[in-house]
Amino acid sequence: MTHVRQQRGLNAIKAYVPGKPIDEVQREYGLKNVIKLASNENPLGPSPKALAVMKESLSRVNSYPDAQNHNLLKALAEHLGIRPEQLTVGNGADGLIMQTCLAYLDEQSEVIVSQSSFPVYDIYTHVMRAALVKIPLRNFGLDLEAMLQAISDKTKLIFVCNPNNPTGTIVTAAEVEAFMNRVPKHVLVIYDEAYYELVDSPDYPDTLRYIRDGCTNIMIIRTFSKIYGLAGIRLGYAVAQPEILAPLNRVKEPFSVNLLAQAAGVAALEDQAFLEKTVASNHAGRIYLYGEFERLGLPYINSHTNFVLVRIGPQATAVQEMLLNKGVIVRPCTGYDLPLFLRITVGSQTQNVRFIEALESTLQDLGRLHSD
Repeated sequence: MTHVRQQRGLNAIKAYVPGKPIDEVQREYGLKNVIKLASNENPLGPSPKALAVMKESLSRVNSYPDAQNHNLLKALAEHLGIRPEQLTVGNGADGLIMQTCLAYLDEQSEVIVSQSSFPVYDIYTHVMRAALVKIPLRNFGLDLEAMLQAISDKTKLIFVCNPNNPTGTIVTAAEVEAFMNRVPKHVLVIYDEAYYELVDSPDYPDTLRYIRDGCTNIMIIRTFSKIYGLAGIRLGYAVAQPEILAPLNRVKEPFSVNLLAQAAGVAALEDQAFLEKTVASNHAGRIYLYGEFERLGLPYINSHTNFVLVRIGPQATAVQEMLLNKGVIVRPCTGYDLPLFLRITVGSQTQNVRFIEALESTLQDLGRLHSD
């Protein structure tokens, strides 16, 4: 088994680089018509119900939000079929990851993550000067067996991104069951399920049942950013036993979830029609991209999310830069240790078609494709 314990502390942090915003590309490249397929945002926009209630709440933004998040926690608990005390909310999934690391890590701790997964885990592990243990992918998926083998008496946290960002793969219910049966009780396993609403697989685990069954070494983190189109308001939630969440609540900001986000979250949970529309649009867009990648001879990874990882090869960075010049923003994967790949958000059909046209012409310019 191969795993790597990395340098620790602030000097080890590689700053998180988000997808370029549209405004920046417009300024930098002198373009007017730019599309962004880099940050896995919802191309349908925000939940209409959430948008309406935010507009109604604007006149109250002179007041501090409810620090206890009472209405939001009540709505989430009813939605998930759990108790409100088994929930906490935060400033996006990122904020909850930060709170978890602040609450549980010190210089004697170790954290196990995948080598190619969400880099925010790495950042806050280093902030706490804990040791980061990185496990290589297996067939583009997380290797839970290798994660088990890497556990030591210093291991405090294991982050399992499911579906995994940026590969879009899942670990199955059977894999999770075998994993949880062998993880020592001193290790807290965090399942980051930012994309779980988009998964259509009977093999995907119902991790909430572990919470309902009283398991004390599991936490689930989810977000309103993707399926509900609310990335801009930064709202996420964590599910665990109350005693596991208590340390997170002690280290959180006093008003970590703003007034608009609290109102939007409650309304979004009631917007089943928008959720279903998003899932259907994403499925159709993903199938379209698969077909086009096959036509262009580009290998890709089957995805359970709203993005697709596609293999461009050694020219991936050049292709990404050339696409920027054409007003199409996609995600390079060098920061995920996958330098031969680009991650493509599934956009609207108009955006998807424009991306494919720009990609095909770029590859022709580079001599990767030949015109008929």
